[in-house]
Amino acid sequence: MALPDFLIAGVPKAGTTALHAALVRHPELFLSRVKEPKFFLSDGPPPTHGGPGDVQTYQEHVWRQADYEALFDPAPPGTRRGEATPFYLYDLDAHDRIKSLVPDARLIILLRDPVDRAHSNWTHLWNAGLEPEADFLAACRAEPVRIEAGWASFWHYIRQGLYGAQIDHLFKVFPREQVLLLRYKELKDSPAATLDRVCSFLGVSTGVLTEVPKENVNRHVVEDTAANGMLRRLLRTGGEIGHRFPVPLRLAVRGPILTLLHRKTGARPVTTPAERAALLPEFADDIALLSSVTGENYDDWLSVDRHARSLQSPPKP
Repeated sequence: MALPDFLIAGVPKAGTTALHAALVRHPELFLSRVKEPKFFLSDGPPPTHGGPGDVQTYQEHVWRQADYEALFDPAPPGTRRGEATPFYLYDLDAHDRIKSLVPDARLIILLRDPVDRAHSNWTHLWNAGLEPEADFLAACRAEPVRIEAGWASFWHYIRQGLYGAQIDHLFKVFPREQVLLLRYKELKDSPAATLDRVCSFLGVSTGVLTEVPKENVNRHVVEDTAANGMLRRLLRTGGEIGHRFPVPLRLAVRGPILTLLHRKTGARPVTTPAERAALLPEFADDIALLSSVTGENYDDWLSVDRHARSLQSPPKP
């Protein structure tokens, strides 16, 4: 069977796509061409309902084992095989599925300040025209209702960031030596050293990769205007019914609408002190749990002021 030796298992909006793009350049590694197969997120077919665009995403899941194994068939002999699905950490059942099928797999986890991660997640969906809430905090407050309605994990802005509970569960399923915890900031600020840590962890040559390609970087500014509101309503409607149409037709219709929506560029918005102050209580206890479980200090995530927080350097593990 052709199965992965390693997984980039978490978390969304924390550099997993960039890490995937970097690792595919290593001659001793093979990563599936499908970047997010999502195989371990279900025991069978994925759900058939959800939030805007969810059903179309579910249709992309590689959920049959034969199809999943086929992703790794092209791997050259002797290479380490891997894939990147950043929702595996959040899905606690996925931990057990991974353990059952590939018990020796090595897991790479990228963690990002949970408030910043949530904001980046909301911005991603807002810019895609799928997020109906123009206010970040309002979208966070809507999370429980959305979860109850079956919206997919990518809409779980707050719960995705409760890393402490997720890592605690992961360490009960996998030995710690099979898990590499990294910070988004490390990959961004010290790419060569961080990539060497990853390569050493995977047992391949270090010094080969020195930079991280810029992936998922855009400068679209989608303002809450009447014109943009109409475009976003069209995209949400497409997200709700698009799964009934062939992919080429969906792309042909969606592309021009997105082009119009993304006509303005500029600096992407970041979390404000007020937004951080409002959301930090949601994460404080879990950040303490994360520090306890990992033995690392994440107190810099508790700062309300972004500038002050950026000056803090967490101690080396």
